[in-house]
Amino acid sequence: MKFVKAILFIAITAGLVYVLDKPWAPAPALGPFLSPFCGLWQNSEKVIDPKTRVTLQLDSLRDEVTIRYDDSGVPHIFAKNDFDLFYAQGYVTAKDRLWQMDLQTRAAAGRLSEILGPATLALDQQSRRLGMGYGAEANLKVAMTDPRSREALLGYTAGVNAFIRQLAPKDYPIEFKLLGYKPEAWKPINTMYMLEQMTLTLTGRSNELAMTNALKKYGQQTIAQLFPDYPMLQESPIIPSGTAWDFPKLPVPKAIPPMIPGDSSLLSSKPLTALPEKAPKEEGIGSNNWAVSAEKSITGYPILANDPHLELSLPSIWYQVQLHSPDVNVYGVSLPGIPSVIIGFNERVAWGVTNVDADVFDLYKIKFKNEYRNFYWHDNQWKPTHKREEIIHVKGQLRPYREQIIYTHHGPVTDSDGTFNDLPNLAIKWIGHEPGNSFITFYELNKAKTYDDYRKALTHYVGPAQNFVFADNEKNIAITVNGKIPLKYKEQGKFVLDGSSRADDWNGWIPAEQNPFVKNPPRGFVSSANQSSADTTYPYYINWSFAPSERAIRINERLQAMTNANADSLRMLQNDNFSVLARTLLPKLLNILETRSLTPKQKAAHILLSNWNYQNAPESVAASIFETWFPLLGQAIWNDDFSSPESPMEYPSRDRTLYLILKQPNEKWFDNVNTPEKETLPDLVYQSFNASLDTLTARKGAMSPEWQWSKVKAAEIRHLSRSIKPFNAPPLITGGGSSIVNAMTKRKGPSWRMVVELGPTPRAYGIYPGGQSGNPGSPYYLNLLKKWEKGELNELIYLTSPDQKVPHLASSLVLQKR
Repeated sequence: MKFVKAILFIAITAGLVYVLDKPWAPAPALGPFLSPFCGLWQNSEKVIDPKTRVTLQLDSLRDEVTIRYDDSGVPHIFAKNDFDLFYAQGYVTAKDRLWQMDLQTRAAAGRLSEILGPATLALDQQSRRLGMGYGAEANLKVAMTDPRSREALLGYTAGVNAFIRQLAPKDYPIEFKLLGYKPEAWKPINTMYMLEQMTLTLTGRSNELAMTNALKKYGQQTIAQLFPDYPMLQESPIIPSGTAWDFPKLPVPKAIPPMIPGDSSLLSSKPLTALPEKAPKEEGIGSNNWAVSAEKSITGYPILANDPHLELSLPSIWYQVQLHSPDVNVYGVSLPGIPSVIIGFNERVAWGVTNVDADVFDLYKIKFKNEYRNFYWHDNQWKPTHKREEIIHVKGQLRPYREQIIYTHHGPVTDSDGTFNDLPNLAIKWIGHEPGNSFITFYELNKAKTYDDYRKALTHYVGPAQNFVFADNEKNIAITVNGKIPLKYKEQGKFVLDGSSRADDWNGWIPAEQNPFVKNPPRGFVSSANQSSADTTYPYYINWSFAPSERAIRINERLQAMTNANADSLRMLQNDNFSVLARTLLPKLLNILETRSLTPKQKAAHILLSNWNYQNAPESVAASIFETWFPLLGQAIWNDDFSSPESPMEYPSRDRTLYLILKQPNEKWFDNVNTPEKETLPDLVYQSFNASLDTLTARKGAMSPEWQWSKVKAAEIRHLSRSIKPFNAPPLITGGGSSIVNAMTKRKGPSWRMVVELGPTPRAYGIYPGGQSGNPGSPYYLNLLKKWEKGELNELIYLTSPDQKVPHLASSLVLQKR
């Protein structure tokens, strides 16, 4: 019996050793991960003693660098030259965010499958087919020819690699251990991949596939009525209406009627579904920035604010840092993997950005000569294509996946694996393929001293187009709709374009100095919230679709009325929860409901809404009812006309829906064509109101505190892996919403809030959700979250020397050349 037990024990032990030592894709071997010597136990961190001073000797440094950490974990870097400055930035960023940098680079480069296996092959294919590598290589070539960006890239790369070389397997960030792979050396092109990924995220486009499908069904006249090129109900453009365009205008290309599928030999009669579309826009989500003049400020100097709204994640998309060398002293946030500060301030100026949403992503229908696709028809001749082989290594597979991507002068053809002349062969033209050196814009802004420096810095910027807000100590404020924006005919790119027609090509660029901008406007402030760039008098086409106007209207109302502003005034505006959408629409809806007989539950909801102050506060039940009701009303109006799984169509915008409800209550679109009855606006209002109450009841039970807006919205911040729940943030209690200045939805919101008071000594405040560290075992992983959740800001410690005595400074790290 003992012999049998011994054999059984040996067998079980051997089995456990086998299981724990074997990787089970995409997970690693559990033995090393659970090991007390090199596994997850090695990733816990403690708050560093403020008296700690560590000195490291590293390769490639040119001189000594001193880094002071504050008690929020923010590094303040003091270097004696630019190379060492960016070296140290790369080192400390990798120290806190190495896995984030690795993951995001892999996503952009189409290399996720190397570590995650076949599950991410489709994502990698899409990155390759979009030409992310092509664009990164083109931009790297330009960047390495400028000595400033070359120095920054090489310094940053050397710093990242200096940190990686120090790591033993036990020191790897926990995600490397979980996935069973090790960090690889950083390369300058990785920074370009990071820029490509951000460019793709923020690139404007018009959902031309869905628009073309709608055009095919309804024709030009109806589409023009339902999808106007400028808001019909209300707008408050970034550049104030009436601004004079004092420049010699270029001739605008002549507009061409759009192609309609089935009516052209170049387009397939099948629905256009070959290209994976971007996820439908969550209307209203974007970013805010503004600056108030010295006359509106209690300090006598301008005050600037910025809060970019992006998908929230742990770790944060941003990384706080101060960079100090003989000719720069700048504080702000960087993007891990990219040297310099992207949003920030120095002793003379401050700046921030929001997305323009310029349409710089177009699709072209390509006609090939034959099934070999070696030639395509353009400008009345057959032109040669060129091919780029993409090789994707897949974890767990012996052979890599190979694909040849076909390129035309427009760009890569996305569905090159489709059937010849059956599926639509669509080429992508987008700003991410345009060679340039946008890095120099931020490099020069970091060192800027005047308004002229700001305007000069912007001339280097390619894309994605951004609204650059600016303020300086000479008491200037300004905003520029900036980027390399193609010179297009009106509505060019609103629908799929004809790849054979030279007239549909991009026709040069809007001159940088003719991009919309305003300096020191009489109203005493500048602002943007992703709305229309300018009114209809601006001579060039940027896009037909921008964020709805409600955030901008609310911001401009409050800034117009603001006097004696200080940093806290602007902080409170960033946290504003007032719903302009509800103010505009709700009285009309409630008046309609009053014509109906209501149940007790409906009456209770009606009373709540009637007494509501239009604040999307966390505890508001009325906000939950309205925010559930309006989307259901929109679906009730448009679903029967535009829902088509086999042929996806764009839906009319929120502004157009509001105009229909408020100004065209007898239009045919209120009738549900799928029912024998003829529905009217009051019918849909009542039905959707009832559906909203049923929806909330199904989710949260009978009306109670469980219907509070923060609980219904259920905002959350997830770890970048999306699947490791213990690494997520705790549940959040937040207000706001997609049409609110505090644009907080379930997973998107203010990724960085910053307010800067200019003056002889700048005072600045900022915060983002989470913390400096990407290590879930670090005390700096979530240390900023609660303050951010409450809408509070930290004062940003702006040092002028490494030995300056100020509160909240902690440990020191000194880097010396070996």
